[in-house]
Amino acid sequence: MKLSFRKKLLICAALVLLVLILWTLWGNTALTVSRINIRGPSELEGLCIAHISDLHNAEFGEGNAELLKLLEETEPDFIAVTGDLVDSRHTDMDIALEFMRGAVKTAPAYYVPGNHEARLLEYGELRDGLEAAGVTVLEDRAVSLEGYDGVNIAGLADPDLVISGDIFGEVPAMAGAKITELADPHCYNILLSHRPELFDIYTACGIDLALTGHAHGGQFRLPFIGGLIAPDQGLFPKYDSGLYTKGSSNMVVSRGLGNSIIPLRFNNRPEIVVIEFIK
Repeated sequence: MKLSFRKKLLICAALVLLVLILWTLWGNTALTVSRINIRGPSELEGLCIAHISDLHNAEFGEGNAELLKLLEETEPDFIAVTGDLVDSRHTDMDIALEFMRGAVKTAPAYYVPGNHEARLLEYGELRDGLEAAGVTVLEDRAVSLEGYDGVNIAGLADPDLVISGDIFGEVPAMAGAKITELADPHCYNILLSHRPELFDIYTACGIDLALTGHAHGGQFRLPFIGGLIAPDQGLFPKYDSGLYTKGSSNMVVSRGLGNSIIPLRFNNRPEIVVIEFIK
């Protein structure tokens, strides 16, 4: 019995839909490593940073075993975590702390809080747990990178820790004032900050490399277009994923690992970003 054209069309449409559903489900759990090379001072050649962001209580294998294994395989000199380890809507601090206790076994870890930690009433408990695990919490402070003379690692705490909302446009000026105090004009300055939309501020304050997250890769990534929507940037965000350069400043935006308000991402695999300095 021959199928009508309409039935054939419906079957094809159903198959396409099934493939898209399977692709989306796979793409939300299939971890990937994105590698970025950055030119810096000769003394930094070979320095390797693993950049983690926006876990949002996600788990990849029991106890995040898959994520920790992949992180170990990147062989970083240090790990940068740029916020939103937890999700303020369904917080599980045990997941975040267990992951970070495993991460520090691979390399020293530096962390800044994101907007979800800023909303968390128990943030102090999370911070204490991270410090007890051996994580360096850079909440509006800077430290020297051990083993590398002339490298300053600064951390900008998410503005939501201080300002609830920004109806008066205070965030850029506040961030600029803090970063100016943290940056060292005699060093190579690496800034950990949750928010990529402040790139102009980072550049103006002499930051050489900013590591950020928050944008979730634009959540839904469209071919030839990029991300569709991001917090604090809206539709078709300017800074959604990868490396951006302005003058002598670079910024790397991680697509992150987990989800928050929107429970699924499309064409946007969760990632560890590996940054390596070259000549």
